[in-house]
Amino acid sequence: MQDQKFMSETRTIQTSHVLPPDTNHHGTLFGGKLMSYIDNVASIAAVKLARSPVVTASTDSVDFLKPITVGDAVTLEAFVSYTGRSSMEVFVRVTAEKLLTGEQSVAAISFLTFVAINEEGKPVQVPQVIAQTEEEKWLNKSAEGRAAHRKARKLHSQELAAFFTKENKN
Repeated sequence: MQDQKFMSETRTIQTSHVLPPDTNHHGTLFGGKLMSYIDNVASIAAVKLARSPVVTASTDSVDFLKPITVGDAVTLEAFVSYTGRSSMEVFVRVTAEKLLTGEQSVAAISFLTFVAINEEGKPVQVPQVIAQTEEEKWLNKSAEGRAAHRKARKLHSQELAAFFTKENKN
């Protein structure tokens, strides 16, 4: 296995036309539909790094910044921004484009964590990513803070799960 890869080697881009069945009663893209797109494009970026199967460990954040409306093109750009031993943080930028005018805006930002696994479902080591552009360097440098936040949030989720498990037994 290669020990290092450039972030750009994981870059994955997906563009879709937003059609009426993809939208809610406000005429904007369903959040769940966008989240499905995000998970899909992020998983492809993760596999490009690991070259092994991956599983979604968490959707760390999805920040909806601008509405995406019927007739827009929605483009998702994903790449691995940080790696641990077997885990990867994937950054996804979602851009909406008004096709008739060419006006573009960042509509959402998301971070997800994936774990590379083998055929038995056990975690496997992944290559370290190397940042080249200023954007990549900034995302990589700031990733340790996000990783610490993820760990704290996971502990809290485990505490909640234990609490609710006790609640159901009483």
